[in-house]
Amino acid sequence: MAMLYLPELTYAKGFFQPGYGLLVDERGVILQIGAGIATAGHTVVPMLRKALLPGMVNGHSHTFQRLIRGVAEHGGPNGDDFWAWRNRMYAAAAALSPEELFHVARIAFLEMALNGITAVGEFHYVHRNTDGSAYEDPNLLSKAVIRAASSVGIRIALLRVAYFRAGFELPPNSGQKRFYETPDEYIDAVSRLERELPGLGPTASLGVAPHSIRAVPLDSLKRIAAWAGERKLPVHIHVAEQMAEITACKREYGLSPIRLLAQHGLLNEHVTLVHAIHTTGDEVESIARAQATICSCPTTERNLGDGIVDAETAIRASVPFSFGSDSQATINLLEDARELDYHLRLKQQRRVPLDGIGGEDLSERLFRFATQGGARSLGLPTGTLEAGSPADFFTVDLDDIAIAGATAEELLPTLVFSLDRSGVRDVVVQGKTIVADGKHPLAEEIVAAYRQTAVRIT
Repeated sequence: MAMLYLPELTYAKGFFQPGYGLLVDERGVILQIGAGIATAGHTVVPMLRKALLPGMVNGHSHTFQRLIRGVAEHGGPNGDDFWAWRNRMYAAAAALSPEELFHVARIAFLEMALNGITAVGEFHYVHRNTDGSAYEDPNLLSKAVIRAASSVGIRIALLRVAYFRAGFELPPNSGQKRFYETPDEYIDAVSRLERELPGLGPTASLGVAPHSIRAVPLDSLKRIAAWAGERKLPVHIHVAEQMAEITACKREYGLSPIRLLAQHGLLNEHVTLVHAIHTTGDEVESIARAQATICSCPTTERNLGDGIVDAETAIRASVPFSFGSDSQATINLLEDARELDYHLRLKQQRRVPLDGIGGEDLSERLFRFATQGGARSLGLPTGTLEAGSPADFFTVDLDDIAIAGATAEELLPTLVFSLDRSGVRDVVVQGKTIVADGKHPLAEEIVAAYRQTAVRIT
């Protein structure tokens, strides 16, 4: 029997619509959205004092890094930087068993769900055993992460990472021994995962992720891009997060990473550049022409001191954007959305620099990046509420202390700039309720299992 959800307000067509219902069939697909849907023959789900919105899509996540939340917030005698933080991250990655990785991924996915995130792009690069040897199944750990997403109920695009070297003219790094594969091993593994994916659940999909220019040489990058292009799969890559990586790329190829990708035809609408902080005007133009996405991760970028992405220039050039929780220092996609704007306010010393560009309201733009932008980046048929789309959505309590009193006209900016997790009440993925009245049925089990893992590892 179809489910008819009847909230007080529904975010559709760029506005909060009063009296709009959402009719969802047994497959979890939206049949109809609008006012006046007949209730006869349907299971009616009243949602008094709630607003319903499309689920948010987290475009970039490393779930295992949830382990080092708080752990890395101590400077050494000579200060701290991204590269010192990276060594702490490597130590956490080195110790995890497959089952422990499952538990860590589950708590990260649980936190996402409780924040209204219904889909995630998991940029997964821990592939080997703790001694660096290959598992019999090269996708054992990828499947553990997919299994964790299925347990929580969140939709996942597993972005299987290619990691072939420490960097240009650098010896292998012992901290990366669980990441390394050869190009042939990688193609074999991702091909195998593609074949096996249908058996891993209806809400799992696949993408490829050459980790970075420093980790994947150009010839291998072209090979991976060609493999993905034949299948029209998303391609995600870390680019221009740190100045040191740009310097290294220029030393190897005579070009910055973005110029290198552009020159070799490796930018297109299926490509997502993660971070893309340190860019020039011509690089932004190249990204815009290709309609590649920038996945911005402001809460991680501020935590690591990476820098501030030039979002205003990119948005004026019509570059698509998405958001990612990345290192899980904070898991709150609306916080990432607001920080994209706030960072520019601080840098430029003026308010709302992103408002009105191209005639689009600031809050509408930021929420679109957090929903449709992430879905486009990951090749997922979600991020909007319309007939034929999966029923992926969340609701908020209109009486929650953070947003109470907001009118329908001002509700979206109030949500984007003020909503906390406490205001998220229900989360539905493919028509299945995974969070009801702010609670997930497996929360206690997930937290207890994670606590045991964290005590051992950290």
